[in-house]
Amino acid sequence: MDAHDFHSYSKPQEAVVKHLNLELNVDFDKKQLAGYAELYIETNGHAKELHLDARDLSIDSVWTDGEVASFTMGKPQQFIGSDLLIVIKPTTKKVKIKYNTSPDAAALQWLSPQQTAGGDFPFLFTQSQAVLARTWIPLQDSPGIRFTYSATIHCPTNLMAVMSAENDTTLHTDGTYSFKMPQAVPSYLMALAVGNLKFHSYDHRSGVYAEPVTIDKAAYEFEDMPKMIIAAEELYGPYAWGRYDVLVLPPSFPFGGMENPRLTFATPTILAGDRSLVALVAHELAHSWSGNLVTNATWDDFWLNEGFTVYFETRIMEKVYGKDFADMLTVLSKGELEHTIKEMGPTNKDSHLYLDLKSRDPDDGMSDIAYEKGRFFLTAIEEAVGRKRWDDFLKKYFAEHAFQSINTQTFLDYLNKELIKEDKALADKININAWVYGPGLPANCPVVTSTALKVAEDNAKGFIAGTKKPEEIDSKNWNTHQWLSFLRALPSDISVTQMTDLDKSFNFTVSNNSEIKCDWLILVIYSKYKAGYPALEDFLCHVGRRKFVKPLFEAMNTTTEGKEMALKIYAKARAGYHPVTTQTIDELLNHKQQ
Repeated sequence: MDAHDFHSYSKPQEAVVKHLNLELNVDFDKKQLAGYAELYIETNGHAKELHLDARDLSIDSVWTDGEVASFTMGKPQQFIGSDLLIVIKPTTKKVKIKYNTSPDAAALQWLSPQQTAGGDFPFLFTQSQAVLARTWIPLQDSPGIRFTYSATIHCPTNLMAVMSAENDTTLHTDGTYSFKMPQAVPSYLMALAVGNLKFHSYDHRSGVYAEPVTIDKAAYEFEDMPKMIIAAEELYGPYAWGRYDVLVLPPSFPFGGMENPRLTFATPTILAGDRSLVALVAHELAHSWSGNLVTNATWDDFWLNEGFTVYFETRIMEKVYGKDFADMLTVLSKGELEHTIKEMGPTNKDSHLYLDLKSRDPDDGMSDIAYEKGRFFLTAIEEAVGRKRWDDFLKKYFAEHAFQSINTQTFLDYLNKELIKEDKALADKININAWVYGPGLPANCPVVTSTALKVAEDNAKGFIAGTKKPEEIDSKNWNTHQWLSFLRALPSDISVTQMTDLDKSFNFTVSNNSEIKCDWLILVIYSKYKAGYPALEDFLCHVGRRKFVKPLFEAMNTTTEGKEMALKIYAKARAGYHPVTTQTIDELLNHKQQ
């Protein structure tokens, strides 16, 4: 590790986990994982204690090298749980822990059949990022510690288990699945899902898993995935993980995607039917280099994962779909970033790339800053040195830091050594300190434009000004991003009459595109367009992706009437959300769980 991780009790300088072997039984009735975790460790030759992270785990017994060992569980702390301290010898090689999870484990979401797309079988999935792996496995839960793993999972015989590892693609009639991950990964990339799944193959190294009722739609949507893998390799070197598959989860998944190695977890909200939202797949694929291959050592360095990934995602999209398409994504993202910074305030330290999350939930750092400010910083470097020189640097960076965890200073030192090379004029042009350690957007933030988005924006302004009627808007060939540009150009005080006219012409209220639907529903709230209220409630009761859920509840929460509506809808919807989402909305609405 390059830096101390305040979000972990582990002391890897004394004793560090190098391999994990899991054997777990999946019990849907108890909402519990139960079994054993075997940790193969290396010590410094003097260690007498192994410190692990555990949160809401029930530890039954512990053995070290086959002998019963004593252990203590420290007082739990908010966000990070307890220090599981195990007495070891300096020569200890293996620690075996018998344990079970809590039904309320924050990483685990147990879905009833009614909460799945098919409606016939239960479903389990995990979400370990940022510090939730410790709620289902006792381990050293820090991104700065990497280990290989193997696992045996016992589940109901009519369900399939998959992990962030080497997977089978067929149902095992005995309900037992074995997994192996030969490449070392940090704990937040531990992932498990169990459900009624089918698999569709694209080629020798890529495919998609989904529920049977979703598999055909998913297979169509992700058909360009093999092209994306090739494009990524052409940019920054060979794909290092063997297979790249995607698992489409039920709607309660709280994120767009999670870059679990070999098996990206993805939200069904990207199944738009026209492949317009597959930038998310490019993003999670890019993580196979930035994040999974080269990892932030602590959550203060989160931008090293996400800023690089958004930049890489954009390059993949440009290579596969063209520059105009990629520019549309970039313009929309910059608008979202500027909105985030405005909300934060001009001097807010959380708008720095390098964060200070000590004593805070690392989830606080997962904002547009890490993603989009990080991306524009890297784009600014590209503009300063030229694309070829920048690409050569990145390819070398990924190769030389493969399977390592690094911090911000390590990257900046490498940047100076390999690219800037003490060139003061170039350093000043890039403006590193302002980007990394300063608030907001520096003066040299790249400017990107899109003619296609400008046309959509101008049509929206014309409609509001009364110079253009809905039927006069030539939107026949617009894609999702143009529609988003149109909707975001509409004012929050738009009238009910104007909303009615737009809905009559474009059927926004019944749209099946989740991105368009969310932006429209925000206008529904602000304009008090009551014809859209049933669709608002239905959307929030069936979609658990925090990106959509949070802004809708925020919009309702701005008025007394809206707050009442929000609480009413949340009471119905909350049970279907992942704990990551409920934590955010609970705080927003000051909700007290009954």
